[in-house]
Amino acid sequence: MSFSIKGMKDGLLITLSPSDEWQSVLSDLAARIDEQSAFFSGARITVDLSTRPVPKHELTSLKALLERRNLVLWGVHSDSDTTLSAAEALDLHTATTSAVAARGVEQESAPINPEEGGTVGILIRRTLRSGRTVHSDGHVVVLGDVNPGAEIVAVGDVIVWGRLRGNVHAGAEGDESAIVCALDMMPTQLRIANYIVTSPEDKRRKPKPEIASIRDHQIVVEAWSQ
Repeated sequence: MSFSIKGMKDGLLITLSPSDEWQSVLSDLAARIDEQSAFFSGARITVDLSTRPVPKHELTSLKALLERRNLVLWGVHSDSDTTLSAAEALDLHTATTSAVAARGVEQESAPINPEEGGTVGILIRRTLRSGRTVHSDGHVVVLGDVNPGAEIVAVGDVIVWGRLRGNVHAGAEGDESAIVCALDMMPTQLRIANYIVTSPEDKRRKPKPEIASIRDHQIVVEAWSQ
């Protein structure tokens, strides 16, 4: 593999091979993004180029490749003066790979704040069809649709990167801070903690991302945006 990908606090870090042919690396990366476009969509990207010298025109081609796919090249990690100069010329955030690695070692050796430990959850990379039921002691994320007749019950939040048409229950153990998000929110029944609503029949309604939460002792559905 000519690259690796991992999540960071502010986006994704893509580490590109320092030895593979540049165009081959870009082709492999483009193919991966196109295969998993929902995962990458809108992400802020930092690339680690290690010791590879990448001139401005090559870095520009990477930036353009990402922008065509609605991604933002935000920063560059490198130990090459050529690459760092090119990144600065493109107004990208820069850091040396060695300095970032050193910070990582320091962070790994530091005490971990339990409040930042994360929450158990389930990621489902498919559509939930009628008759399927998902239970989770944490959050549930669905990269697909939730069809009528399918059901999700989560102690935490429920996020559907697709159409929500089935039954969903977030905050199933009484957590009124839980939320439900979907790119197209028309559930058969939506529950958060002990509150319940159903969706009105409105075939003229234009699909749009929405978020449901509890406010003033009732479920409120509003636009899901940054």
